[in-house]
Order: sequence, then structure tokens, then C-alpha cells
Amino acid sequence: MGPIEYSILKKIQGKLGRAGVIHTQHGDIETPAFVPVATKATVKALTPEQLRDTGAQVVLANTYHLYLQPGSEKVKNFGGLHKFMNWHGPTMTDSGGFQVFSLGAAYGKELSKVVKITNPEQILQERSLDGEIPRLATIGADGVSFRSHHDGSLHYITPEKSIEIQHNLGADIIFAFDECTSPAEDFRYQEEALERTHRWAKKSLDFHKSKPNSERQALFGIVQGGREESLRKKSAEYISSLDFDGFGIGGSFAKEDMETAVKWVNEILPEEKPRHLLGIGEPEDLFMGVENGVDLFDCVAPTRNGRGGTLYTHWGKINIRNAEYREDTSPLDPGCSCYTCKNFSRAYLCHLFRAHEMLGGTLGSIHNLYFVINLVRCMRQAILEGKFEEFKSSFLGTYGVLSSA
Repeated sequence: MGPIEYSILKKIQGKLGRAGVIHTQHGDIETPAFVPVATKATVKALTPEQLRDTGAQVVLANTYHLYLQPGSEKVKNFGGLHKFMNWHGPTMTDSGGFQVFSLGAAYGKELSKVVKITNPEQILQERSLDGEIPRLATIGADGVSFRSHHDGSLHYITPEKSIEIQHNLGADIIFAFDECTSPAEDFRYQEEALERTHRWAKKSLDFHKSKPNSERQALFGIVQGGREESLRKKSAEYISSLDFDGFGIGGSFAKEDMETAVKWVNEILPEEKPRHLLGIGEPEDLFMGVENGVDLFDCVAPTRNGRGGTLYTHWGKINIRNAEYREDTSPLDPGCSCYTCKNFSRAYLCHLFRAHEMLGGTLGSIHNLYFVINLVRCMRQAILEGKFEEFKSSFLGTYGVLSSA
């Protein structure tokens, strides 16, 4: 077999969605699947065993962060990510492109993967380095120069460098270097950025193929194009014309048109290769993605929320610190089978967060990851049983009833 093999088991009738399996060198990923983010080769606050118990099949680590600390050569010398972090299942690494976005165009503007572009303060008026907040990254034709957020040291990442770092890290699935743009950018800039992303995709692929042992790692190309239909479709056409093993759908999305952007792309990408929607993880967005042909999702939201005390339930998100939970002896979510819900009360969780105890972040993260991973697993089962629409209606009918998020 190649680095991965993907097979479709069942499709959603009349939709792009499907249930399948990705076979990797380190085991199978049953799709659709949610991928927890292990930014610095760890899912914050969890041991690998706790992570496995949430139902996680695969984790995604961050190229940019591991390049700066401890260094990709060091990880390689330890035998790669799997041995370094003691994770025996499949692994992925992103390309570092999103960090370039967050250190560059979005730096200091509170722009993230999903934005509401109705806020005039988020429209990017200029691209010089003379703004109020100095950017840490500058994008050029061949790569990106940036200053480390650790010590201010200057670094330059090209597509080739990104792939080399990812080869050192040794994940099963790696991504081509790309430029992630904000939906607040104008058409002209989106067009320029897309040309760069396409050039970098080809360079990433050529460099990857030229290396010995490249057949051990699957390389995914990333589709960009912002919220522009013509650019998204152009990108999907071009990236799918190259010999990638699968595809990432990248970009920072405007919430109101994420669905159309995903649909435009997946109607064009070849059906026989897997697709990963980068950085998306809210329950309603997961349903949208699955319905429109996405196989994999990653997002820091479940663990970030979990550490902060914002916890998922079947009625919506709650802030467990709220006074109403101080005397509440019921489990966080009575319908949940995770370790947290089986063993602890809302009152205890409320106490942990109010007392700033580390265990709160661990138990919150365990629950949130289990909740989201299990939700996508249930979507998969519903597809296999031909009941996706019923499951979607049933879940979304109660989710969001609470407004205390």
C-alpha cells in the first residue's frame, strides 16, 4: 500500500457526505473523525492513555511550535513523534501556514479560524508593518520570515523547509505549506495569496517526492481562496490536479458562508481521496462539514474550552464556574459516558475551577474531547445506518437550548 489508503463504505443520499476508513502505517482512522490537537506533541492536560480513552483515533501536532521547541531534529533523533510523545496511533502535522496567518495579517486583530466580518475593526485596511502592533511574520514570494514568539530570533520558512521539518517529525499525514488568509481581505489580495499557495503546494509536493522514504508519509494539499467562489473553485481544481494523497480545506472562514465554501470545494475534489477541514470543531459546524463531504476535522476549541471551564452538554455549552452549579450533585451531562461524567458531579467540577485546581482542566478536557469525538462517531454510525438527517435533527433540536455559553 501507499502511505495511506482510503475507502468509502457508505454515502449520505443526495449529499456529499460519506463514511469511510483511512488505513495508515499506524492503524486505521474510521471517518468522519474529529482529530484532537496536540500542539507541542501533547494534548494539553491529558496523558496519551487518557486521550485514547476519549475515543481519539489520531492526533495533530503543530509544525511551527515543534520547529521552535524542541526542534524537529531532536524529535527525529527520538524516533519521531510517535515515540517522542508515546502515541501509538496515527499522527498528523499541519504545515505552519496558519501560524503565519496568526502572526502576520491577523496579529493583534483577534481574527481566528471563524470570524464575523460584520465588525469594521476586523477589515484589514493596510498590509504594511507600520500598524499599531508590529507583526511577527512577513510573507514573501518564496516563503515567510518570522520572529520567534519565544525569544524574538529570526526564522525563514519556505515550502521545502516546512516539508523537511514535517519529515523529521515523522507524522503519518503531513500538509503542504500554504498561506491562510482572512475573509476580511480584498479580492486582489486573496488572488495574490492563492497564487502563492498554489506555487508553494507544487514546491512542497516536489520536495516531498524527491526525498527517500517519502512513501511513508501521506502529503495533503491545501485548498484556499477565502470566501470568493471563483477562487475557491480555482484552488480546488488546481490542487486536485496535483498528485496529493488527500486534501486540506484551509482558510479563516466567515461563519455565514463556511458551508458554501466547503461545498464548492468538495464538489470538485476527487471523491476517492480524504478531505480534512482545518481548524473547525463546533458541533453545528461539524454537522455541516460531514454533510458536505469532509472526512476529518481538527480544532483546539474542545480542549481550550475544557481548560477554561466552558463545557459541552447535549443542551449547549455551560460555564461550570457559575454559582448555579455549586450545589448540583448531578453529572455534567447525564447522557455522557466519559470518565468525568461517570465519576464526578457538577458541584465538584465547579469547585475545581473556582479553586484553580489543575484537575479541573484535565476533567474538562476529557469531557469536551469525548463529547466532540463521540458526536462525530455517532454521525458516522448514522451514515452507515442511513439515518444521518434524523440524527442531525435530533441533536441540533436540543443543542443550543442553553444560552449561558
